[in-house]
Amino acid sequence: MADRSIVWFRRDLRVADQPTFLAAAESDEALALFVLDPALTGPSGGARLTFLYGCLRELSDALGGRLHVVEGDPVEVVPRIAESVEASAVHIAADFGPYGTKRDEAVEKALADAGRELHRTGSPYAVAPGRVRKSDGEPFKVFTPFRRAWADHGWRGPADTSAKTVTWMDPPKKGSVAIPSDVAVDAELPELGEKAGLATWKDFLDGAVDDYGDARNFPDRPGTSRMSVYLKYGCVHPRTLLADLAKKRSESANTYRTEIAWREFYADILFQRPDSARENYDKAFDALPVASGEDAHARLDAWKEGRTGFPIVDAGMRQLRTEAWMHNRVRMIVASFLVKDLHLPWWWGARHFMQLLVDGDLASNQHGWQWTAGSGTDASPYFRVFNPITQGERFDPTGDYVRTYVPELRGIEGKAVHQPWKLADGIPDGYPEPMVDHKAERQEALDRYERVKAARR
Repeated sequence: MADRSIVWFRRDLRVADQPTFLAAAESDEALALFVLDPALTGPSGGARLTFLYGCLRELSDALGGRLHVVEGDPVEVVPRIAESVEASAVHIAADFGPYGTKRDEAVEKALADAGRELHRTGSPYAVAPGRVRKSDGEPFKVFTPFRRAWADHGWRGPADTSAKTVTWMDPPKKGSVAIPSDVAVDAELPELGEKAGLATWKDFLDGAVDDYGDARNFPDRPGTSRMSVYLKYGCVHPRTLLADLAKKRSESANTYRTEIAWREFYADILFQRPDSARENYDKAFDALPVASGEDAHARLDAWKEGRTGFPIVDAGMRQLRTEAWMHNRVRMIVASFLVKDLHLPWWWGARHFMQLLVDGDLASNQHGWQWTAGSGTDASPYFRVFNPITQGERFDPTGDYVRTYVPELRGIEGKAVHQPWKLADGIPDGYPEPMVDHKAERQEALDRYERVKAARR
């Protein structure tokens, strides 16, 4: 009788550089499985679901149409399918997120109760969370020493795999569901899947990577890699990126490598502190007074809609709506505005980002927000309050970024677009007055911070 196994795909929707394939290839044949888990699809916004479904279609095509897609709770579904196809083992890339860790432990127990095994091979990271430790065995809490230890630890090269590495079974008809149709979204999404991810990476390596160190800060330029969504779904593994970057000797290539390290650091922090997905990493910030009530929600709505009256903030929030993505520099600007000008909880903004971002990654998103809010590890000092006017003038000096996303201001030339209230003819029709006085709200933020400082005494 043939020895069978299952390859259960999650955040690894690709066929190249797939260590799980090498493990599964030791069996005679394997079933390719993806579980549409309501616990994950339910909270996902339309952009992420649409991208996911497209990636699943491409993956199924790469596997000759042999991807078995089912819907339900993996704790119930995976053991049942393993029994039905008489698979002795299920192969996965390890998940280190709060939900994924608990889910996999429950699946592992259910499989073991039936005499089957769950094998973890690899992860969505170059170095798995929990692997890099200080000399005393404690986890890192500060990025710079983590980055050094992470680089010293090193990582494996890309696995040499393809769809042909494994002999794939024809999926059972019973219980399968069609890959859902795309969700209707207003945003223009990036090309999806492994092929698009590799092509996007090649374009970046052939061009923008050499100027990345400087150009990445300017949202009006194509200076970023746009790889975050492909890393989110595992269309491309960070090992592949790091292997290619190793051939580059420029400082900009090293800067990009550091950005990968930040992604891995935040995954490590979330693994250490699962509570930090929803709560302040620095508990002293529990004492920070935040706005509440109807006025707070009205301010939140204005921020979400890009109607704050601060052009760089509004451009970012409108880019988020039209592209399901936002330039990272602008993410920091709009986050600072929400937390320190509007005095709203960082998790309100983080939740909105996760609903709309096509690259929404829990660890990077939540801890990116906590960095700006001052409540996270390696946080920006709370007294560093981004001035939305000077940030706009510095990083969008020509005003092209604002004019792209705020049509009401397209008639204003140059950097004057960042202060439309100074125009002789006044603010153009249809664009709002600034909703707050930044100087006053900066001082208010600092006054509120005194409560945090007192909590530390």
